[in-house]
Amino acid sequence: MQEVDLIITGAKALLLDSQNTIMDRAAVVIKEDEIVAVGRTDEIAKQFRAKTTISAGHSLIMPGFVNCHTHAAMTCFRGIADDLELMDWLNSYIFPAEAKNVNPELAYWGSLLGAAEMIKSGTTTFCDMYIFEDETARAAKEAGIRCLVGEVLFDFPSPNFKTPEEGIAYTKFLIEKWQGDSLVNIMIEPHALYTCSQSLLGEVKELSQNYHLPIGLHLLENAAEKKQLEEKFGKGAVSFLKDIGYLNEQLIAFHCVCFSDEDIKMFADHGCNVSHNPVSNMKLASGIAPVPEMLKAGINVGLGTDGCASNNNLDMIKEMSTAAKLHKVALLDPTVMDAHTVVRMATIEGAKALGMGHKIGSLEPGKKADIITIGLNKPHLTPLYNEYSHLVYAACGNDVDTVIINGKVVMENRKLLTIDEEEVMGEVGKIAEQVKESFKK
Repeated sequence: MQEVDLIITGAKALLLDSQNTIMDRAAVVIKEDEIVAVGRTDEIAKQFRAKTTISAGHSLIMPGFVNCHTHAAMTCFRGIADDLELMDWLNSYIFPAEAKNVNPELAYWGSLLGAAEMIKSGTTTFCDMYIFEDETARAAKEAGIRCLVGEVLFDFPSPNFKTPEEGIAYTKFLIEKWQGDSLVNIMIEPHALYTCSQSLLGEVKELSQNYHLPIGLHLLENAAEKKQLEEKFGKGAVSFLKDIGYLNEQLIAFHCVCFSDEDIKMFADHGCNVSHNPVSNMKLASGIAPVPEMLKAGINVGLGTDGCASNNNLDMIKEMSTAAKLHKVALLDPTVMDAHTVVRMATIEGAKALGMGHKIGSLEPGKKADIITIGLNKPHLTPLYNEYSHLVYAACGNDVDTVIINGKVVMENRKLLTIDEEEVMGEVGKIAEQVKESFKK
């Protein structure tokens, strides 16, 4: 009888492995931070004895969700400037609000609030771009949530640096500080092609190559950006990225709404990755990314919520539902973006997009124990015919009961174990009052 740390027993499980296995009366065995076995509960009981057992009858066990693009600290700006066009939203409201208010304190408390919201809706890994990202990393580490974070880089000053060179230096500081951490991973993140010079993009590429780290950037989010970049470069944005050597498996592009067939082919040929953010794109009226075409071409596409100022929540189950239905109505085809495809985008395919598919995103021995349970014994989840359909079309974030990240239980029966919710909400409330006052000046 092998001694282990934790066994989750008695539930139906979606493994999200290459065979898309669905297992009844399943058990998942965890030792330290890894999954060591997945099997039938009765068979597992003969082989393993655990220090702790979580009984998950009438539940669904599955990998945690992977949020491929957000700005966690922007929980502090939730609802601050809604119903606006992208560039007006950015230039007239978000950038000024950030210049006046963003500091390490806002980044820390806003990120901790974002971590609480994500954990409570089943996200176990998030990819973040923002300011003072060391504070976001610190908050994620304290909350026990896995992350891939990078300081946003611009040509112009941010609240954290005065020059692009200082931004690059801060990124190097992040890389060195968090190297080898069990939860915090670093990437390099130029904001967008319209806010970064070619010289800055060159420095980013060199840094990526030296440290073997991914690059993330906003790309072709709406038609105005597409036109602006074509005028700037005399060619399409994706062709420009190809010319400067950016198209490879380390690139994670956020949005990609205005992709042409040629852009899709170039991304597919070079193994680039995409984060689809349908709610944000809808709210800002940016358009509909051609995701079905991307998937058909073989591009790795994950799902992301974007930040709370443009969504306005971090619930990946809501994002799945929107992604599935948006493309059906756009193409007048109810068969596209089926529930199974969308659930994979929110788990294993998202993990692959972030370069983490070898260690998270599915329930398989040897992978990190990033696992959630969803209670099924509820009126809105009864009866159950298809688990994938229930997740996408019937479930909501509040149905997530228990969350385990890196082998540690961070939420059990809806109670957060690593974050004091009341304290965090109180601190963000104080910050919001300061933000309100700043708009009067």
